[in-house]
Amino acid sequence: MKAPWTAWLDLSLDTARLGCDASQVIGLRMALAAAGGPGAPAEFARMVNEKAQTAIDAHILLTRSVLDGEAHLAPARTVALYRERVESNCRRLTKVA
Repeated sequence: MKAPWTAWLDLSLDTARLGCDASQVIGLRMALAAAGGPGAPAEFARMVNEKAQTAIDAHILLTRSVLDGEAHLAPARTVALYRERVESNCRRLTKVA
């Protein structure tokens, strides 16, 4: 088992990477919106749907962690879920741009 401070450090670093990756996705989406075209409205609709779905998935993940007696793992699992979704968007939007 890791020392508590190590777990917090890992969570902090993962959260910082999530912030950087999310910033990149925001920039890519802004560039897509600025370019206009038929893909822009579809991207914004997709963004709203993805945000809602990810929030639901995070809620389920948190609930499952608590019910399994692993509430202490919920923050790291939630950040990992969001990082996975943000990285997926980054890969997809980089191909488009």
